[in-house]
Amino acid sequence: MNFVIVLITLICLTLLELIYFRVAEKYNIIDNPNHRSSHTNVTIRGGGVIFCLSMLLSPVYLGWYNAYFIIGLVIISLISFIDDIKTISSKIRIVLHLVSVSILFYGLGMYSLPVYWIAIAFFVVIGIINAVNFMDGINGITGSYGLITLGSLSYINSFVVNFTDSNLLLVAICSVVVFLFFNFRRNAKCFAGDVGSVSLAFIILFFLLQLIIKTQNIGYILLLLVYGLDTATTIVFRMIRGEKISEAHRSHFYQFMANEKKMNHLIVATIYAMVQLVINAFLLFPYVKTDVISLLLLIIITVAFIIIRFIVEGKNRLLTAT
Repeated sequence: MNFVIVLITLICLTLLELIYFRVAEKYNIIDNPNHRSSHTNVTIRGGGVIFCLSMLLSPVYLGWYNAYFIIGLVIISLISFIDDIKTISSKIRIVLHLVSVSILFYGLGMYSLPVYWIAIAFFVVIGIINAVNFMDGINGITGSYGLITLGSLSYINSFVVNFTDSNLLLVAICSVVVFLFFNFRRNAKCFAGDVGSVSLAFIILFFLLQLIIKTQNIGYILLLLVYGLDTATTIVFRMIRGEKISEAHRSHFYQFMANEKKMNHLIVATIYAMVQLVINAFLLFPYVKTDVISLLLLIIITVAFIIIRFIVEGKNRLLTAT
């Protein structure tokens, strides 16, 4: 894809985003701040719909099409968009998430794997989708983290191993850039919404699963390590405190830094993205491309992250019920 086509893509996606803003304002698709919010202004919700739209429109001028990926993406994006407008039962959400992931797996030929690997894949993929959704709580974090992840996948596809359509990856990156233009601000024009965070997670997983299947290297899952650590450790600490995991909360580490420590949200988002970038760069070293080294890296970073949380948040906040 040459520069002119990239520019046209950016312009088209920007126009689509602006059209959505008009629709959202007309139909009152907005986010009103509450006691759990990290923002104080009324903001357009669902700006992340551009991620899904970019994938739906890409076959028009790229000549690329994966029906199973598109169908799964449409289902999971639609239910998430409806949930942005009107709360949907968690049971319905989970069922449709499973349906979408099932379709994606079929398109990637994953049902030829042993049953236990398929079960593990479902657990991990559904977990990642929810983790990305949970982490979408401050301006800039979803877009910047998504940009680093997709950018890293694009680099791997171009210089390490070709595992997917490079133009499709670039279209996805363009959609994130457009979203960041409106979201990476102190007073964001829009939030991603569930439709944004969930669809972006689905798109990233589509590419990531292709990479893992192509290389047979599950260590590439560490491309999402920072989000995974924040989510997993938060769940563990909440369980230790006796809290109900299903209840809404503000216990993530990024939320503590943004809300309790009053750090600039864009700085927090940038820190998360840059830490993941460093991890991604380390993953590309030749000697890291083994399961043992990947596991060792996971253990070291996990221990370091937990220590940092204890130092910054304190033992009482993490372990004591309130």
